[in-house]
Amino acid sequence: MRKWAHLSLDPGLNGWRPEAARTNNTTNEQAARVLTNAISKTNDYPESPPAASAPQKPGNTMSLAHTAAEYMLSDALLPDRRGSRLKGLRLELPLDQMVKFTAVGFPLLLMSLAFAQEFSSGSPISCFSPSNFSVRQAAYVESTCWDSLVHHEQDKSGQYKMKSLWPHKALPYSLLALAVAMYLPVLLWQYAAVPALSSDLLFIISELDKSYNRSIRLVQHMLKIRQKSSDPHVFWDELEKARKERYFEFPLLERYLACKQRSHSLVATYLLRNSLLLVFTSVTYLYLGHFHLGVFFQEEFSCSVKTGLLSDESHIPELITCRLTSLSVFQIVSLSSVAIYTLLVPVIIYNLTQLCRWDKRLLSIYEMLPAFDLLSRKMLGCPINDLNVILLFLRANISELISFSWLSVLCVLKDTTSEKHNIDTVVDFMTLLAGLEPSKPKHLTHRVGDENP
Repeated sequence: MRKWAHLSLDPGLNGWRPEAARTNNTTNEQAARVLTNAISKTNDYPESPPAASAPQKPGNTMSLAHTAAEYMLSDALLPDRRGSRLKGLRLELPLDQMVKFTAVGFPLLLMSLAFAQEFSSGSPISCFSPSNFSVRQAAYVESTCWDSLVHHEQDKSGQYKMKSLWPHKALPYSLLALAVAMYLPVLLWQYAAVPALSSDLLFIISELDKSYNRSIRLVQHMLKIRQKSSDPHVFWDELEKARKERYFEFPLLERYLACKQRSHSLVATYLLRNSLLLVFTSVTYLYLGHFHLGVFFQEEFSCSVKTGLLSDESHIPELITCRLTSLSVFQIVSLSSVAIYTLLVPVIIYNLTQLCRWDKRLLSIYEMLPAFDLLSRKMLGCPINDLNVILLFLRANISELISFSWLSVLCVLKDTTSEKHNIDTVVDFMTLLAGLEPSKPKHLTHRVGDENP
């Protein structure tokens, strides 16, 4: 058609072409007939040819919108971490770790201080031997008095009472025994609770992230179906049916966590660990009060060396006065032990009180996932169970939960959006971000009502 019009009506530089001027009447009539048919065909369209390209703009705009939505949903997917297997998993709470390092490490530090003082200063006592004693005899006196370490005290009736000063000699070894005792609850937790706890955390963290990814992939699938669907009524009807049938929910994780509410092995081990720490701390107080307090201020003591072969020697005095050169170290160790373990007691009690309440903030964040409504269904009962212990460790391993940061952002955005009454899960929110309405559009609802009066 255009070719014919070009041959008959195409103007040259100086007007009409000579060939067109010399055409006969039949050719002009044919050209006019072709133009008339072309104009009649174009009149069948509602708009003129320049405006005919306008309907392509919404299509291009919709294509760009869908592409942007697909990119946004792809970026929202979490990376697969099957290879790493969560190597940095924390199997001790931060406060428990602090208690462990303090309760075990501090006695070892004091023990090294006591040994260092003993090796640096030589003999831990200094005895005032008679002037007629030789160097070897004076050394023998100090060695004998340190081995016995008994204070001879004369009472009112003139009889001698003996008082043992063995806590000075047993100081480094008592600190070692205290460190070993404080490490026993840690060993109990490592062998009785850590294997089960690590498997639970690996499964729950993996399932939380997978459930988030499944929600994003579901929105991607819904977007593709909406693009391919020619009838929007069918799409929205199927979508509402799927929501009523709860097809979007993945209840495996919720049921597993609900079962953990009826399990008490982890919480019993955790309670036993902290209770043993309190018991050993009380025993430490009793030991320090009963044995250290009686010799805390005694710097000098009277030692008897007239034993064995020297019992019949008349030139040797009955008692020899000795002085404890390590008394300052003994006092520092005793006071610092009381102070440190007194500070640890409130921390241990606070760890126990954490089991008496739920971490509802963590649960409220994950309420955005489908079929994770422990709070909304009021499924939480007494908090003293394994589920509460697992929630405490999930909070400690929050850096391993990549989905937590995404869901926290979505919860903040959900509270600021105007359609928050239509948003229950991450599926609803990401559907809204992808350009799909969370519910059936009103114009489709009105059209269905008009068709079915």
